[in-house]
Amino acid sequence: MNGIFDMKTKERSWIWFERAGILCLILTIISLAITITINFRLLYVIDIDSLKILDYMSMDKSTLLKNFDQLMAYLNNPFNHTLKLSDFPVSESGAFHFYEVKRLFLLCYGVLALTIIPSGIFIFRLIKTKRIWRLIRPFQWGMIIPVFFGVLMAIGFDQFFVAFHGLFFNNDDWLFDPVTDPIINVLPEEFFMHCFILFFVLLELFFFIGIVAGKRELKKL
Repeated sequence: MNGIFDMKTKERSWIWFERAGILCLILTIISLAITITINFRLLYVIDIDSLKILDYMSMDKSTLLKNFDQLMAYLNNPFNHTLKLSDFPVSESGAFHFYEVKRLFLLCYGVLALTIIPSGIFIFRLIKTKRIWRLIRPFQWGMIIPVFFGVLMAIGFDQFFVAFHGLFFNNDDWLFDPVTDPIINVLPEEFFMHCFILFFVLLELFFFIGIVAGKRELKKL
């Protein structure tokens, strides 16, 4: 009886470990996809030309990229408390919005830092016990999420963009006035749409890799 009881206890412990591990891994995947997306400078470099962003500004590409890098340096650095752009004035409300964006950036990095090592340990345990296949079902559900949001974006990105800001910001400071915050002229809505697309593609890719690995393991069992 004690042996059966111990086996049931171990099985319950493993179930909770597995649930916690999957949750931790999903948080790692989401925060990693966000981190790659927001720091994928090449996307903005490409969009400068494809969206003809320089048509709205009297500056060259290198100057624009210098200011973009200054903005990203502020958003990424927890010890940089003042936003200064060489060629763009920033209003008080604009600076506050970027401060709120900076907090979201740092929150994402914090989640990634806290979960990446436990996720690595969890994956190692799954490989060791030949249970990678347990990722198939939750990752299949995970792949539905980008498709759902992708449909919403396809229906109307404007409404999606507004809803996104309504969810993460409790003010209207993100509605920049081009007169006081001309930076908005070089950060068009289409660029942010491309960022969302990249993020969802990365999510799909990470979940797909997990599903493929799980199915390959099942074939060997």
